[in-house]
Amino acid sequence: MGLMRVLVVNAGSSSLKLRVLDDDDTVVAEHDEQRWDGGTGVLTEFLGTAPAVDAVGHRVVHGGSVYTGPVVVDDGVRAGIEALGDLAPLHQPRAVAGIDAVSALLPGVAQVACFDTAFHADLPDAASTYALPEAWRERWGLRRYGFHGLSHAYAARRATALAGLAPDLARVVTCHLGAGASLAAILGGRSVDTTMGFTPLAGLVMATRSGDVDPGLLLWLLRELPPDHLADGLEHHSGLAGLSGHADLRDVRTAADDRSALALRVYLHRLRQSIAGMAAAMGGTDLLVFTGGIGEHDCALRADTAEGLAFLGIAVDPRRNSATTADARVSPDGAPVGVWVVTAREDKEIAAQTRAVLG
Repeated sequence: MGLMRVLVVNAGSSSLKLRVLDDDDTVVAEHDEQRWDGGTGVLTEFLGTAPAVDAVGHRVVHGGSVYTGPVVVDDGVRAGIEALGDLAPLHQPRAVAGIDAVSALLPGVAQVACFDTAFHADLPDAASTYALPEAWRERWGLRRYGFHGLSHAYAARRATALAGLAPDLARVVTCHLGAGASLAAILGGRSVDTTMGFTPLAGLVMATRSGDVDPGLLLWLLRELPPDHLADGLEHHSGLAGLSGHADLRDVRTAADDRSALALRVYLHRLRQSIAGMAAAMGGTDLLVFTGGIGEHDCALRADTAEGLAFLGIAVDPRRNSATTADARVSPDGAPVGVWVVTAREDKEIAAQTRAVLG
């Protein structure tokens, strides 16, 4: 198709981010909707003023074992994405709503689904395999899929380039920290470990999601709670919200009470522990990269995280750390591990994948 202007549709659990990227990845139109109901109204208004587009790329959270790379959307792919809704109940229906809205408003324009799980599709067996009965794993495709792959892929590539390291040798730990949060260990550009698992519930403490919980505890709770109540509690009422009553880390920080202080300690403990685990998966790390809303803007969290990881050679320079939110090194000169802040640009990753599929 040659040069291609791409509309990127990034549907979150309740939000919608729209970007039109020109051939050189310049953003020529954008709109963020914090509360999107899945209808066509927002897109209709946006497309009324945005430049015409040649293709549309969608962020889709879960591709299961079927979609291990970007694919052109047709009726079968749409149905396949919808069928994976139980594995990402907050996000998958929204991706389908985005596809349907674009189909109604831009009939005939090619759409490409880009999957957050695809970057982790080639995780080593040791990292992807659950220690469960083989019959279960084979029947239901039980494995660690990992998520936020679009963000992890871009952040690692961007930081490696900024640091001037050889992409095929660099050992990078990427921290995508937002309402949803995960880490990835990226060796030579390839994901070799990550914190999320079969669903986006696993791993770090998040805004409303629990992160890792003892499965025996969940079995015990199933004797006390109906399954749908348990699922709702784990997805919507756990994490920072469950610990402090506040889902936003900024509100947790400003609340002067014991619950919020505990929430911060738990959040930080899990984050440090998991970063060390990602480094161990690669035999060390050359770069630690913070991205996502919290990762980019919470300089205190970056400093506190580094303070507990000095044994890995991780440190931040206070002046640099407090002065930046985007695409900059915050570690001291000569530090053995480069610590970087990288602006999350899933839109650029989606546009690149869309062009690659259609080009």
